[in-house]
Amino acid sequence: MKKLYRPIAMAAAALLIGAGTLASCNDSKQDTKPAAKADKVAAKDNLPNYRYVDLDTVLAKYALAKDYNEEMMRMQSSMESTMRTHEKRLQSQAAVMQNKMNNNGYLTRESYEQDQSSLNSMQAEAQKQAATLQSNFEQQALQAQKNVNDSINAFIEEYNKSRGYDAIFFKAATLYINPALDVTDEVVEGLNARYNKLKK
Repeated sequence: MKKLYRPIAMAAAALLIGAGTLASCNDSKQDTKPAAKADKVAAKDNLPNYRYVDLDTVLAKYALAKDYNEEMMRMQSSMESTMRTHEKRLQSQAAVMQNKMNNNGYLTRESYEQDQSSLNSMQAEAQKQAATLQSNFEQQALQAQKNVNDSINAFIEEYNKSRGYDAIFFKAATLYINPALDVTDEVVEGLNARYNKLKK
């Protein structure tokens, strides 16, 4: 469900771009061997010493992101089901009141006001629960986004230690970039291998 994980993609973009630069800066301070190795590879392949990742592809194929998306879809479905139940109850109560009014079922003003008060309470309870469910959903979505961002960011830093790239860019941030610089498949493979290992 692309709509659900799109915010993850947008927020992860900045982290992913920064990860390559941060990892490169850390490596340059701590150890120049990986960078030297990457320089040789870049020179051999006649490619610049930077790469890029298609984040949409990463999020579509990364098992952790897919698991979170499925969880968010389940939560959304449950929330919508609960609210439909409230709506049906409110409609049923309103229909009962209307039927009583049409058939002179209210013998006193007090009896009508009592039913109206009951309907108002039901509406207030439905609105309160809707707000609670929505707030919980948003918090869960933000946490899922953070977890995916942190996971990708940590992996990119680790990934770049053995490559020594000067930068790893987000593809969407470029107007054009040589397809030969694409390391998306490597990143997806590494992310899933690490995630599957952690799940066992």
